[in-house]
Amino acid sequence: MRPNLFVAVAAAGLMIAGAASAQMMHYTAKLAGAAGVKGSGDVFAMLEGKTLTYTVNYKDLTGPAVAAHFHDAPTPGGNGPPIAPATVTASPIKGTATLTDAQIADLNAGKVYFNVHTAANPGGEVRGTLAAQK
Repeated sequence: MRPNLFVAVAAAGLMIAGAASAQMMHYTAKLAGAAGVKGSGDVFAMLEGKTLTYTVNYKDLTGPAVAAHFHDAPTPGGNGPPIAPATVTASPIKGTATLTDAQIADLNAGKVYFNVHTAANPGGEVRGTLAAQK
């Protein structure tokens, strides 16, 4: 009887581990500026549950980054308010953010973007929309 219990417990553990790993999603974005802006970069992010862990690399900005945020736009490619500020550091910027269910839905719908702001471009110098990786 005990060997059957061991097999059942092991199988349940594997199913739970499989469900947990299914909850982990990866996202990337290429950062680029508007015409005439040379800056560039990329975002690598992982969503596990409601926690987004990210690394942002950027280069060739017109000056030091003064702010950086994840934004949630009403439509893909649109503009929206910041939803998660990032602590600005020299590249790379690393951190975590807790997202709501609605923000996670927008992230999966291609509405969430990352923006790095400089003094010369206070509205944002480089920007990229996060896309789920399969």
